[in-house]
Amino acid sequence: MARITVEVVYARPDRQALVEVSLEEGATLEAAIGASGIAARFPHDDLSKCRVGVWGRITERDALLEDGDRVEIYRPLVRDPRDARRERAKERD
Repeated sequence: MARITVEVVYARPDRQALVEVSLEEGATLEAAIGASGIAARFPHDDLSKCRVGVWGRITERDALLEDGDRVEIYRPLVRDPRDARRERAKERD
């Protein structure tokens, strides 16, 4: 069976991980995340509850990947960026 190569990425404010994995054609996002070993690098983060996507588009974990895809794991936001900007603007006034 043919193989594909994809990147799996996850970032926190203090560090990030980018792992290239080779999978059998027909692999899913979930398979790529598992093969990357990223969950072991971030044991305190429950990556199973994070949203995922390919090239910036939210995607289901069972979606099929293509060669060259970039799988992204999105951590939850601590607070809404719009609220944070408003608070910073108030402090400057």
